Amino acid sequence: MTGFVSFVSSGPGDPELLTLKAVARLGAADAVLFDDLSAGPILAHASPGADLVGVGKRAGRPSPKQDHVSRLLVDYAATGARVVRLKSGDSGIFGRLEEEIAALRDAGIGYEIIPGVPSACAAAAAAGIPLTRRLTARRVQFVTGADVTGRLPEGLNWAALADPQATTVVFMGKGSFPALAAGLIGHGLPPDTPALLAEAVGHADQRLTRASIANLAGRLAGTGPAPALILYGPLAD
Repeated sequence: MTGFVSFVSSGPGDPELLTLKAVARLGAADAVLFDDLSAGPILAHASPGADLVGVGKRAGRPSPKQDHVSRLLVDYAATGARVVRLKSGDSGIFGRLEEEIAALRDAGIGYEIIPGVPSACAAAAAAGIPLTRRLTARRVQFVTGADVTGRLPEGLNWAALADPQATTVVFMGKGSFPALAAGLIGHGLPPDTPALLAEAVGHADQRLTRASIANLAGRLAGTGPAPALILYGPLAD
């Protein structure tokens, strides 16, 4: 008997931003494997009898290895269980979704992907700004600010990142933003380019900080890798 896995995107953390399909899958699940940012009130939608298993990974903290998470998904589904893998934001954006899908395919287990509100969209909405703007922000790009070591990734496309007519959203980049900002300025992006630091979007302790890229880099120097988004470009003001 083989079960089924639903990759459910929980959005930024506000349960009111869950899709109807996400709520339905949570309510029908036998087991929910959830990330840290998908916990709290969102789990209230899970069935009272469901197994709730925290598998969140945080930089700088003891966390389950990816192989262990994938193995749990396979093991639960192999019992015939309806499994929800609950991921924050949209699971297809820097969520290591592909690795978990590969494990299910290798085991012959069916799955579905339920999209959610991307945290970048939620951050812009919370700040009251659009991600695009006619004539001045015709392109949006999502990038990661950290490699597996937590440092700024190598081989970045600096020309694209320093494009003054693009809105750039940096995921997992709080700790590495000073280095990123230095590179951006070195590649021609004005130091006074507007930036927005969005922390705990969708949660009660949400914080939005507006600054320039140069000023924000100074504020973040020496900070840890706490979860946050950074937007910069012609509209993050």
